[in-house]
Amino acid sequence: MQKPQLLVPVRATPNGTLVHPAYFLLVGIPGLGRDIHFWLAFPLCFMYAMATLGNLAIVLIIRVERRLHEPMYLFLAMLSTIDLVLSSVTMPKMASLFLTGIQEIGFNVCLAQMFLIHALSAMESAVLLAMAFDRFVAICHPLRHASVLTGPTVAKIGLAALTRGFVFFFPLPFILKRLSYCQTHMVTHSFCLHQDIMKLSCSDTRVNVVYGLFIILSVMGVDSLFIGFSYVLILKTVLELASQGAALKAFSTCISHLCAVLVFYVPLIGLSVVHRLGGPTSLLHVIMANIYLLLPPVVNPVVYGAKTKEIRSRVLHMFSQGGR
Repeated sequence: MQKPQLLVPVRATPNGTLVHPAYFLLVGIPGLGRDIHFWLAFPLCFMYAMATLGNLAIVLIIRVERRLHEPMYLFLAMLSTIDLVLSSVTMPKMASLFLTGIQEIGFNVCLAQMFLIHALSAMESAVLLAMAFDRFVAICHPLRHASVLTGPTVAKIGLAALTRGFVFFFPLPFILKRLSYCQTHMVTHSFCLHQDIMKLSCSDTRVNVVYGLFIILSVMGVDSLFIGFSYVLILKTVLELASQGAALKAFSTCISHLCAVLVFYVPLIGLSVVHRLGGPTSLLHVIMANIYLLLPPVVNPVVYGAKTKEIRSRVLHMFSQGGR
């Protein structure tokens, strides 16, 4: 079948004709041959199955068990839902690329994937902040926890996370569409990210650079600062407890959340730093981007399933019933 024309004139502008590619080519992991990509598809499919089953199990368990309808678990259900969608946006296309070697992704499809990846990441960041606030109130102001984090309040926080992620990242596809792409059309990742698409343009990208920096600082940057501040106050309260056992018990309720925060923010910060340093995309960029997007949906259900007694017992009960 004949491939579509690569460069498509869109409209005339004062600076010349705006040109968009009909499709981009996803490289996968630079430097690896076709055979290695093929075999990497199998662990990737396993990771996708784990992420799907793990997050779906958490959502369903919290939905069914009425005693789990508390703020901490409701936020966890939101986190699992986001991870479920995020893994479905990235992993199937990546597995298809590795298995079949078909690199083409349509221009508009690439922009849609890019928007969903960034918007869902912002929503996950907001939910992690909400979970930090829940732990702060539960440990520092336990008597006010039930009155502060009511059901309607939790619902409003979830809606705010959804709205903020959509509003802040909705302009990204449009500011990328205003650029002309007359040079290479190779995306040096297995999925579409704003920074990589922007680098393929032969137009002035200052608006994209400034807006991208603005949203990463005002969304993930602000969230990470508030999460850090919450844990400073939590640690201060825990250290003031008279009993060492009580202090350890109080802080142990934060372990799962701390793991989720580290798995999400450490690769994100590293990826942002290496992108801001400029230069051609290296293997380090690609590995950090893969860790940032692929690891949290797989790790979060394992961490929360292992550390949360109620979820762990329910999962074991389901397996024991299935064995009979």
